[in-house]
Amino acid sequence: MTRRTHPAAWRVPAFAGIALAVLFAALPAQAASRHARAERTAQETAPRAAGEPIMAIVSLARQRVTIYDKDGWILRAPVSSGVRGRETPAGVFAVIQKDKDHHSNLYDDASMPNMLRITWSGIALHGGPLPGHAASHGCVRMPYGFAEELFGETRLGMRVLIAPDHAAPVDIASPALFQPKPDAEARAKALADAAADAVKQADAAKSAAAIATREAAQASAALRKLEIAKKRADVRYAAADKVLEAATSDDAKARATLGQERAAADVADAQVQLDAATIAAQPKLDAVTSARAAAAAAEARRADAVKAAREAAPAAVSIFISRKTQHLYVRRGFKPVFDDAVVIRDPDQAIGTHVFTAVARNDDGTLRWTAVTIDGANDANSALARITIPPDVLDRFASAAAVRSSLIVSDEPLSNETGEGTEFVAVLSDAPQGGLAMRHHPSSRVHVARRRNDLATDGYGGSPNQPNRGFFGQPRPYDRPSPFFSSW
Repeated sequence: MTRRTHPAAWRVPAFAGIALAVLFAALPAQAASRHARAERTAQETAPRAAGEPIMAIVSLARQRVTIYDKDGWILRAPVSSGVRGRETPAGVFAVIQKDKDHHSNLYDDASMPNMLRITWSGIALHGGPLPGHAASHGCVRMPYGFAEELFGETRLGMRVLIAPDHAAPVDIASPALFQPKPDAEARAKALADAAADAVKQADAAKSAAAIATREAAQASAALRKLEIAKKRADVRYAAADKVLEAATSDDAKARATLGQERAAADVADAQVQLDAATIAAQPKLDAVTSARAAAAAAEARRADAVKAAREAAPAAVSIFISRKTQHLYVRRGFKPVFDDAVVIRDPDQAIGTHVFTAVARNDDGTLRWTAVTIDGANDANSALARITIPPDVLDRFASAAAVRSSLIVSDEPLSNETGEGTEFVAVLSDAPQGGLAMRHHPSSRVHVARRRNDLATDGYGGSPNQPNRGFFGQPRPYDRPSPFFSSW
């Protein structure tokens, strides 16, 4: 007899097989998901001793930030940049303010710890939650622990590059990259010594002028007292003269005559003292004019000598070259010091945006440079080959260039974020700028004064759909009013 199998008997193993197949198929997907989550939260530290951070590069496409010292990367971490419509702007920035415990002035005083500000209008890097995708309102959120570690190691002026895609520094050697002159150190010392002497001479001249002024003041005070005494003697003589005129008896006339003679003697004595004091005071009064003139001349020499010494002293200098404006700009220490026209070959052709940084000094005293391309119409070497920097600019500003000096070449003009208290800021015009564009400019300086202490930047307390409501009141470029902006 043939044994029949109940339909349910074969359906159960079949269903079990299907379930197992689905389960096994799901395992790789779950593993991939776990791996993706791990990647989103992974932080890396270079397997070597780290130096001082020189540069931070944010990749918007990869949602990662990498920190570099002179020898390469030292820290990496995931980030969360701006959402659609409020995108973090891609471009060239630098840290211009640090705030360990920054809070928003909106949305329940939301915390943005370890803030590294890169624009006065409110873009910053700071600690915040990372959902694994762009989620901020223009800022770059970093893991809390990573942000704290970076905050402690970062100095003002550290370059921050925000790239649409991946970007990393590569070593570069080119005759177009400026180098300090061999005798720059000796020249700087000579000018520093001359400045020190000029300061001493100016101080001595100022002290001499102060002494001359004090002595002249004392002489003038003595003269005023003698002038007053002379006037009083004249008054007494005039009174005695009237008494004599009014006297009728011989006895009264005799007494009045004696009084008049005594008053006349007092007048004569007062005049003698006044004349002697005037003669004695005149050299002191004249000395004030010459002493003040000498002090002014010494102060002018001091100012010139100090300026020359400052320009010759080894220091980081930043040069920005814009193809858009055909102009070259120089900054030292967040301050503009020079700008002039520059020659760029084939000015109608894109050149890209490239940042060249002097990261270390070689044994022979020359600077070691790296290049980062964040917008690559040309490679870095080709971009340099198209530019001719005036020799006088190199002689004046690059002869004593130090580590952290930089040369930025870009198709873009300087952003209006470049101004008082900033390094150069250039924003890529072909990349979304929602997180910057939504920060409105003020209509009145009065508003700036009222909100000078409101240091709101992007945070995470609200929804991207919240209305624009934040303000900020920091100095703006070239004495323009500060921008208003929305925190969220």
